[in-house]
Amino acid sequence: MDRKIVIIPTYNEKENIANIIRAVFDLKEEFHILVIEDGSPDGTAAIVKRMQEEFPQRLHMIERQGKLGLGTAYITGFKWCVEKGYDYIFEMDADFSHNPEDLPRLYEACSKEGADLAIGSRYCNGISVINWPIGRVIMSYYASVYVRTVLGMKVYDTTAGFKCYRRRVLETIDLDKVKMKGYGFQIEMKYTTYKLGFKIKEVPIIFVDRKEGTSKMSSGIFGEAFWGVMKLKMRKIRPKQA
Repeated sequence: MDRKIVIIPTYNEKENIANIIRAVFDLKEEFHILVIEDGSPDGTAAIVKRMQEEFPQRLHMIERQGKLGLGTAYITGFKWCVEKGYDYIFEMDADFSHNPEDLPRLYEACSKEGADLAIGSRYCNGISVINWPIGRVIMSYYASVYVRTVLGMKVYDTTAGFKCYRRRVLETIDLDKVKMKGYGFQIEMKYTTYKLGFKIKEVPIIFVDRKEGTSKMSSGIFGEAFWGVMKLKMRKIRPKQA
């Protein structure tokens, strides 16, 4: 049986974390969860620890000291999951903007339809975003158009953070050389996967903006992504050396 794990980075997610964990564990397919907890002052870690007593084999947590960024959280998680031998490794937000019920669809795109990376895509069937201000929708959509144009990568939702990787992709990418930390990290990982010759498939989802807690989005995140794409275009991407 395939071993599947969902990485969920958290910073001040006490309103959401218990509910998102239960929603994943309530699915018919069995998924494990790895929470990467960045020193939330609101007590998120304490909630996860209590739930670990209820789900000792399926719920894992790595606690880090301070808010160290989305990219480093996922890289920490990727390395842990690869080391533990998981076959399929997922990225998902804690705030229900990604619907846990879509996890089996991403898994199927990889396990049955041959994708090495499945992306939960807001833009492959028009625009599927709920509760975002129109300005943010336009900025996000055209950011993906910009990335697609500059990098020549046929992915409609280049900044998507809802994904499923086959383990071999994360074993092939040199994770220590991934440079971008914020949402640019999502672009860099997709482009690296693409340049290394892996098959990418977009799975249409409906993205719903968070109802609880506060967004971690900032203008600096978009700035990093804009300039980082230019640098990414110039970089030679090679597989990790054995």
